[in-house]
Amino acid sequence: MRALLQNGLVWLAATFVALLFVTALLADYVAPYPPNERSDSALLSPPSAAHVLGTDQQGRDTLSLLLHGARVALAVGFGATLISMFIGVPLGLFSGWRGGLVDSALMGLSEVFFAFPGILLAILLVFITQQPSITNVMLALSATGWAGWARLVRGQVLQESEKEYVNFATTVGAGTARILFRHILPNIMSVVLVQVSFAVGAAILAESSLSFLGLGPQDMASWGSLLSEGAALFVCSPYVATFSGLAIFLSVLSFNIIGDRLRDRLAQPDPISRS
Repeated sequence: MRALLQNGLVWLAATFVALLFVTALLADYVAPYPPNERSDSALLSPPSAAHVLGTDQQGRDTLSLLLHGARVALAVGFGATLISMFIGVPLGLFSGWRGGLVDSALMGLSEVFFAFPGILLAILLVFITQQPSITNVMLALSATGWAGWARLVRGQVLQESEKEYVNFATTVGAGTARILFRHILPNIMSVVLVQVSFAVGAAILAESSLSFLGLGPQDMASWGSLLSEGAALFVCSPYVATFSGLAIFLSVLSFNIIGDRLRDRLAQPDPISRS
């Protein structure tokens, strides 16, 4: 971690992500106004001392909406990622280890979900439920997200299963569960951690897309819904769309930078083993 944070770009990305977490947790205290408080005298007002980032067409403070929108972004980002991971990782472990017909069946199923555009399936599922809540959005995004995890882990298991420590564990009679979760999984955790960072950024972008289309959480402030509202009035008041778009862009970019640098760092040989 020390070596990672010595990179200025990673440090900036990590700082931004940390600020996201802090503002999401303390949004009720740090936001200058309640998210749904309206001011009829300040509709679509530009940035000012009273409203640092201006207001939307309903007279709500844009900064307050963005701070509360961080809660939705992080909740869906990490929620959808964890659900997909908890489904896909065990399936990938089992598929790569068993091989044969089991592997073909599981990978064939994952290929069907992997080939289907995830955002379209998410739109379909949210539309069918007619209840675009945070929970339903997370479940809709994880409906296809698990397939990528299963394929990734399965490929890692195929590589690890040829190594000596796995052969030794098999020789001494270790069970399948012990080999997979006690030996192989810890040795592929670096790949899993890197994928978590990329997956969170992708889930935040997907949630923003659903909210932009009106299929996100309706009872909470969301960056995507703000962007949709601001885009319709961009000519006369570009502030709402600009600031909400920047929030989405910087969040996704920060998680991708962390994942990219983490992947490069974990791919390097350990200095102790190299010596």
